[in-house]
Amino acid sequence: MPGQGLTRTMYREQIKDVLLERILNGVYEPGDRIVETRVAREFGVSQGPVREALRELESVRLVVSEPFVGVRVRAFTPEDLGEIYPVRSGLEEVAARTAAPRLGGDVGALEHELAEMRRIAATGEVHEFMLHDVRFHRLIVEGSGNRTLTELWTSLHLEARTMITFIRYGDLAAIAESHVPILEALRASDPGRTAAALRKHFEYYARWVAEPAPDEPPPAT
Repeated sequence: MPGQGLTRTMYREQIKDVLLERILNGVYEPGDRIVETRVAREFGVSQGPVREALRELESVRLVVSEPFVGVRVRAFTPEDLGEIYPVRSGLEEVAARTAAPRLGGDVGALEHELAEMRRIAATGEVHEFMLHDVRFHRLIVEGSGNRTLTELWTSLHLEARTMITFIRYGDLAAIAESHVPILEALRASDPGRTAAALRKHFEYYARWVAEPAPDEPPPAT
C-alpha cells in the first residue's frame, strides 16, 4: 500500500477501509484484538495512521479501546447501524430547508456527484461510490450556510457508517437512483419537498438495516 505521494490521511483512510472490511467479513470477529504494531508492520507505516484509523472505527462503535488490553472488535447490531439515520435525517432536513432557497436551483455540483455514483455503480467500487454519496449530502449541508450544523454533521464520521450499509446492501445502482427525488426537489428550490425527500431517503435505510430486504429497492420516487 505505501508509495510515493501518499499522505498520512490517505494511509489512515486506506487502513480504516481494510480494517472495516475485515470486521464486516468476519476476518476479525467480536472480541478479537487489533494490534496497532502488527497492522503498522503489515502495511509498512508508522503507528500514527493506524491509531487514527482505529479511533474513527471506535467513533462508530465497531471497536472498543480497553485500558491495559488494547483495541478489540465489538459486536454490532442492526440497532447500532440504524441509530444514525434519524440523526442524519434531522440534521439534513434542517439544512435542506435553508439550502433549497439559497442554492436557487443551481444543482450542478449535486448532478456531478449523482453522475459519478451512477458511473461507479457499474464497477462495484464501494469505497469510491461512498465518497460521492457522502459528498452529495455534504453539499446540501454546506449549502445551508450553517457552520454549526456542518460541524455536527461532520462529527458523525459518516464515511465508515455509509460503507457498512453499502457493503451489506450491495445494489449501488439503486442507491444512486434514490438520490434523484432529493436532487429534483432542490432544483425546484422547494424547502418542504426537499426535506420530505430526505426524510423518506433515510427512513428507508433505517428500516432496511433493521430488517434487511435485498429485493426491495431504495425509494426513487
